[in-house]
Amino acid sequence: MRFLLYGAFGWCAEIVWTAVTDSIEARLAKQPLDVRLVGRTYLWMFPIYGLGGLLFEVVHAAIAVQAWPVRGLIYMLGCFAVEYVSGWLIRAVSGACPWDYSHRRWHVQGLIRLDYAPVWFVFGLLLEVVERYVNLFAAAAT
Repeated sequence: MRFLLYGAFGWCAEIVWTAVTDSIEARLAKQPLDVRLVGRTYLWMFPIYGLGGLLFEVVHAAIAVQAWPVRGLIYMLGCFAVEYVSGWLIRAVSGACPWDYSHRRWHVQGLIRLDYAPVWFVFGLLLEVVERYVNLFAAAAT
């Protein structure tokens, strides 16, 4: 149940993120705003988010006593690792990674963006809150 909840949460978060950031980038490029706020994700992402959420729970339990800046840094590094490894595996299996950051300035082999460090830092800390709700919902469903 927790796998499904993390997968669904990840999909929703990514759809909102891409809709908002694409709109901001369009405005910065002086392009017209697409008021539809179209977001996107990939089918590949559901198991990545689901397994990533379960992995997050293990890491969170191990570092819960650490100060929030230390936890955020560990989560950031973990998100980079999961994104890199999953992108590399998908590319090895299918010939292409669904996301391609190679056109961005701070990319690593097109698989991760180092300028996303603050995003992953905050996202990891946000997942601490999400984990509480996931566990409550999963317990209620059983």
